[in-house]
Amino acid sequence: MEKLIVEIEQEMINLLNNMQMEELHKVLLKKLQGFAFIEKGNKRSLENKEVDFCNIFICAKRVEGCSEKSLKYYKSTIENMLKALGKPVKHITTEDLRGYLSEYHKRSNCSKVNIDNIRRILSTFFSWLEDENYILKSPVRRIHKIKTGKVVKEIYTDEHLEMMRDSCIEIRDLAIIDLLNSTGMRVGELVKLNIDDIDFNERECTVIGKGDKQRKVYFDARTKIHLQNYLNSRVDDNKALFVSLIKPYNRLNISGVEIRMRVLGKKLNINKVHPHKFRRTLATRAIDKGMPIEQVQHLLGHQKIDTTLQYAMVNQNNVKISHRKYIG
Repeated sequence: MEKLIVEIEQEMINLLNNMQMEELHKVLLKKLQGFAFIEKGNKRSLENKEVDFCNIFICAKRVEGCSEKSLKYYKSTIENMLKALGKPVKHITTEDLRGYLSEYHKRSNCSKVNIDNIRRILSTFFSWLEDENYILKSPVRRIHKIKTGKVVKEIYTDEHLEMMRDSCIEIRDLAIIDLLNSTGMRVGELVKLNIDDIDFNERECTVIGKGDKQRKVYFDARTKIHLQNYLNSRVDDNKALFVSLIKPYNRLNISGVEIRMRVLGKKLNINKVHPHKFRRTLATRAIDKGMPIEQVQHLLGHQKIDTTLQYAMVNQNNVKISHRKYIG
């Protein structure tokens, strides 16, 4: 019976949506259940019980290695959509999702970038349901990427970096600035580092990135000297590379680094001093000096090269020089 039902449904797949197909499936089960070729052990329940597809999806993504932060974002985004629509997952249509995104944008007054992030997560969710044969076709297929204006984000100039170095009272902060600037690592990767992770001879260290993926990053001679000076000044026995300035010298956390950078920025009147800005600065500087984009991608630990390209800002002076060289 199952084989016959699948064959019938395949014939109707281009004519019916997910909800109609589900109703057809119930009717076929009901009408064919009295035939002799039905095996009792294989009868499907006709109970109208909604499966928790969101949690099944989250579990699958956790197995694939997604970070808990990403999983939390996925879960809240999907649950907000389901709550707003108030419909079973299999009954959700393209029109439902378009209306949801439009209403969300109007109600929250958020940017188009945020709306496209929601669209992207919903697309991942419904595509996964399609791949796992929970639904026949993703309703997000016909919802295209939302056009967003490109915002040119600032990077640190050489003057900014020198001003920050000169203004560091604590040698620890100097080491943090140089390590972030020369490696381009994430602040979350920085605070996870232990002293034993640093190879001073090779001027490299192994960081644990998103999804617990390991990669090597490299630092310059100046960073090596400042790191060694900082470690030599330490009086604690904590294995963490960076610790608080006062007892009990606990491992420094992300917010601790961010607050320190923000205070430094206000003191020097530098706009938006943030750990992540060092990462963008490194990408821009590396590409500007001719480093192949694939190597920059590996250095930053990006899964997709498009993400790397978003970090890299084009140097306008180089555009001007190239114009004169090739066109003017």
